[in-house]
Amino acid sequence: MREVAFIKQNKEKWLDFEAVIFGKAKKNPDEIAGLYIHLINDLSYAQTYYPKSKTVVYLNYLASQIYQRIYKTKRHEKNRLLYFFSEEVPLLVYQYRRYVLYAFLLFFMFVGIGVLSAMYDDDLSRLILGDAYVNKTLENIKDGDAVAIYKSGSNWGGFFAITINNLRVGAMCFIMGIFGGIGTFYVMFKNCLMLGSFQYFFYEQGVFWESVRGIWIHGSMEIFAIVIESAAGFILGASILFPQTFSRINSLKIGFRNSFKIFLSTVPFTIAAGILEGFVTRYSLEMPNWLNVVIILSTLFAISFYYLIFPFIVAKKLKSIPQIA
Repeated sequence: MREVAFIKQNKEKWLDFEAVIFGKAKKNPDEIAGLYIHLINDLSYAQTYYPKSKTVVYLNYLASQIYQRIYKTKRHEKNRLLYFFSEEVPLLVYQYRRYVLYAFLLFFMFVGIGVLSAMYDDDLSRLILGDAYVNKTLENIKDGDAVAIYKSGSNWGGFFAITINNLRVGAMCFIMGIFGGIGTFYVMFKNCLMLGSFQYFFYEQGVFWESVRGIWIHGSMEIFAIVIESAAGFILGASILFPQTFSRINSLKIGFRNSFKIFLSTVPFTIAAGILEGFVTRYSLEMPNWLNVVIILSTLFAISFYYLIFPFIVAKKLKSIPQIA
């Protein structure tokens, strides 16, 4: 059968599936399961005879959404929050894994640009970090405490101020994706440039290890979360630029809903980073080296496992779910 005839023959049925996905039609779990079986058959046929067609992408998406609706219905009665973090977000991260990859590639590239720029421009650190911060930090380095600036203020005051700022930065990385991803690109570039020049500044002053011991206690989760939030912004932008077989407005609705869930999942990590910065970082130089290393590696492993490894475990466990390539 020619693809045009295949689409014409099944178009009305697929529109019914869309109505279920977008909540325009009500069906019980058994009826949805029946739709899912029909859809899998159509998907298998399309993958066999039109493997490079947009029809496959479209049916792939419908099948994954129908499956999640079936599974979600079964799990809602148990614990919605547990389902959100243990399956819904990991499946979304797996589904959009290429955007996570893009975000990390850009992160390392932009940080590298920041390091190289600071290396060849002595004034860059002052331009980006500000004279007040640089001068104060230079005084602290002379006094033997490179990260003393993180000890100012109270524990709770520092925690609230830092967490609110980090949430704001993360929200900007995400929501600026509405401008086709360009806004997210800009916010990410600015923050990565700052990070690169910031770390080179400490390296240049001969206190790189002292800065790592202190800053990356909270920085591991804080910076990693910003990369994931940037990936969410790129997903949002891509939903506008590349609607595929959907109307642009429906593509935006889907992209916003899915990317917002990924962004929302970073909030606990950002709060945890704020707690560490407010209550632990200030004692970093008094701690033994091994304890600093353990905290840094533990926090980095926790967030890396959740976003880079766990999605593949969940997807493999639910291997019957079709995934968007």
